[in-house]
Amino acid sequence: MPRVFTVSSSIVVDVSPETAFRAVSCPADMGRWSPENRGTTPDSPSGPATVGTTFVGRNKRGMFRWVTRCKVTAADPGSRFAFRVCAIGIGRPRLRAPIATWEYRFEAVDGGTRVTETWTDDRRRWPASVARAFDWVVTSGRTFAAFQSRNIEITLRNLKRELEHNRSV
Repeated sequence: MPRVFTVSSSIVVDVSPETAFRAVSCPADMGRWSPENRGTTPDSPSGPATVGTTFVGRNKRGMFRWVTRCKVTAADPGSRFAFRVCAIGIGRPRLRAPIATWEYRFEAVDGGTRVTETWTDDRRRWPASVARAFDWVVTSGRTFAAFQSRNIEITLRNLKRELEHNRSV
């Protein structure tokens, strides 16, 4: 079976594209929605990120914890937010390598905003057999594409729930 390098999903949220963008463009807040990300380290910038901003994301999967250095590659208010994961490590992101790109697109639709979250596997130089073995171990028997599909679905549902709840408060 060929490797899948990109997965995405969408959800309609009953808020404006600008409101959805403002939420997603604050990497420190991502931990509120993601099943794996726990926000950013205290020394990372707070507030909305702009192109070129770097931040260190905190992550947890089961008992395993790690950090990633990320760089914002797109920050178009109400339209698109993206960042590239360019280093990873335990405690500090020491291993520099292309790891993944995360992108969020915001499209005004009748009834709110379609938010599309996309994960792209940037480990293109890894041989397929090595990637399969690594993925199997770190995702408890799945490919990263399958694993991230599940994470994206959870993140989008949580984002929708929070944004719509805050709108009605």
